[in-house]
Amino acid sequence: MKKVYESIRKARTAKDFSQEYMAEMLGISQRQYSRLENGESEMTLSYLDKISKTLDIKLDDLFSDVIQENNNQNGGLANAANIIINETSEKLIGQYEQRLKDKDSEIEYLRKLLDKK
Repeated sequence: MKKVYESIRKARTAKDFSQEYMAEMLGISQRQYSRLENGESEMTLSYLDKISKTLDIKLDDLFSDVIQENNNQNGGLANAANIIINETSEKLIGQYEQRLKDKDSEIEYLRKLLDKK
């Protein structure tokens, strides 16, 4: 994921966007954004999606350096990079889906509470 964070930083600085601006667009603090960009905090699919939209780039482009590095280092073994990307994507999607389920459960619980009154 380190290369993904570097891709985000490169794209952000190429657009002349500050961390403060990115944080504002994501609805988080500058410190929290900095932790995301430096890989110190969990990068979710939701954040990746918002970041790519803010930077006006495709999600695939954020992973392009990973693929290119693997091609260069491993004599064209892009398959390894694709496996890593797929596994990472699946993990992020799973986290996002779980959060949606948790929110649905919370909403259902609150509805039941309201119905009791």
